[in-house]
Amino acid sequence: MSSTRTVIAQGTFDILHPGHVHYLEEAAAMGDELYVIVARKANVDHKAKPICPATQRRDVVDALEAVDEAILGHEEDIFVPIEEIDPDVIALGHDQHHDDDAIAAELERRGIDCAVERASAREPKRDEELLSTRLIVERILERRG
Repeated sequence: MSSTRTVIAQGTFDILHPGHVHYLEEAAAMGDELYVIVARKANVDHKAKPICPATQRRDVVDALEAVDEAILGHEEDIFVPIEEIDPDVIALGHDQHHDDDAIAAELERRGIDCAVERASAREPKRDEELLSTRLIVERILERRG
């Protein structure tokens, strides 16, 4: 009997770009099933609030081949979907602001036995390639603002 290795990735995914795709493909490669938790606007407090609605961001992420299912995060407790899915791995993006040790401690406190791993960075393949929502927004404002 084979057991399925479940991975959770999470993020805001406001304006999807190649850096997001790289992160989610690496996360998918860490297991057999990839669930992606898309942050709700209320939970985004470490950077500018997302421009696109949460359901739109979820639907775009869900359309990616690497993703088995994209869901919206819980509005009050970001660990609720993690408890429900009970993953083997939580894959963090290389530049996500999360404190790995704090996440591991909270998982242990809640009795969730899973590893916390970081995906690698992806370097731009061309000079003009933008791998950050912030940089994309800045470019839009610079050219059309």
